[in-house]
Amino acid sequence: MADISANKIKWIRSLHQKKFREELGFFIIEGEKLVNEALQLLPHEIQFVAHTSDFQFQSSTIDSTVVSPAELGRISCLKSPNKVLAIVKKSIVERKTHSKGLTLALDGIQDPGNFGTILRIADWFGIKDLVCSNDSVEVYNPKVVQSSMGAIFRVNVHYKNLNDWLKIEKRPIYGAMLKGKNVYQENLNNNSILLMGSEGKGISEDLIQLISYPLTIPAFGDSESLNVAVATGILVSEFKRS
Repeated sequence: MADISANKIKWIRSLHQKKFREELGFFIIEGEKLVNEALQLLPHEIQFVAHTSDFQFQSSTIDSTVVSPAELGRISCLKSPNKVLAIVKKSIVERKTHSKGLTLALDGIQDPGNFGTILRIADWFGIKDLVCSNDSVEVYNPKVVQSSMGAIFRVNVHYKNLNDWLKIEKRPIYGAMLKGKNVYQENLNNNSILLMGSEGKGISEDLIQLISYPLTIPAFGDSESLNVAVATGILVSEFKRS
């Protein structure tokens, strides 16, 4: 262990930006829960740990530094840093998308909190893959990472041209739309794809024509729409219940 250097601080702070995460191949995780989970699941991918003296950390293989709360605040992405920050190597393994079961497809999801929550929903319901349009928010965005609550380590995230991918898929494609069939009255197929649209625009016009079964969650009040993460949770729950 050693005092954190100015160069190390500069390196960590550069990872707050997407272009440097892509260039350097690392991302940031923060907080006791996330870091402890990463230490259990992928210790060989952890490049560096900075922690305060009240975080119990011992490793002979991982570079680490004890920092003051003020120093942790200088490198943290959070408004209220929590004891520990780790730098993790982005996966360089190209995982294949599972061709069976329920897969979530995300079209232009931009809000990091929604994206992270959808990751948690997928993890909770045992969904292995999220297939995202190329204009969706980056999975290694710090807000996505934190709001995923560890799901980022267990759910595979793929970025593809959704139009090209959906055209060659043989599974039925369900799409969440305001004008669709009542999800509570449908016999849902769990070997399928569920397509969710962006927060503001919904599903892109070129993808709507590829939907086999449009679905809607009926409203019982006066609200105009549901948050995309909330809608995803309701729909996935209905698929698993069918």
